[in-house]
Amino acid sequence: MGELASFHEVRFPIAVSFGARGGPERKNEIVRLTSGRERRNLRLAQSRRRFDAGTGLRSLDDLYEVIAFFEARRGSLHGFRFRDPLDWQSCRPPETPRPLDQAIGIGDGQTRRFQLTKLYGDGGDAYRRTISKPVEGSVTVARDTVPLGPDAFTVDVTTGTVELAAAPAPGVVVSAGFQFDVPVRFDTDAVEASVTGFKAGHIPSIPLVEVLLP
Repeated sequence: MGELASFHEVRFPIAVSFGARGGPERKNEIVRLTSGRERRNLRLAQSRRRFDAGTGLRSLDDLYEVIAFFEARRGSLHGFRFRDPLDWQSCRPPETPRPLDQAIGIGDGQTRRFQLTKLYGDGGDAYRRTISKPVEGSVTVARDTVPLGPDAFTVDVTTGTVELAAAPAPGVVVSAGFQFDVPVRFDTDAVEASVTGFKAGHIPSIPLVEVLLP
């Protein structure tokens, strides 16, 4: 029997991830009509992030750590956490997350559970991204702009859901600030490593692709 795929709640070596390159990918279908105009269709509602972590390797220690991590994940079989070097918190990179950063829901007097999300853009064209892998201990929450104490809510760091101790009244905005990882897997089943010099190693490419969790 083969091993079944799963998600491992471990993070890719963060020192290597800071030197990675990549970002969101969209899938659109573009058809050129006989008139010369184009018809463009959105094939996937959500973006999907791709990264190449090979550019983040700096030493033999990095090289060994990545190979050990790759083997423990069985190549592309198991997913894991990855710190996006540019987009990893509820606010802009130079800022510190605050509980008012992202509106995650509006109270109805009954609902206590809300999904962490992050909004990109403004108005009707804004894109709301589901955040499923918040960093443990990083989530702060506010209700009607008033920050909540740590005993007033709980966070499931494996799904990104926040559960309040008491349901907010109808119309009350629930917001949150947080850091987060991207759920990814290796987009290859082979690693080609080489030693390039004294205490230096090289892997031409370490492709990673975001996995969309249920």
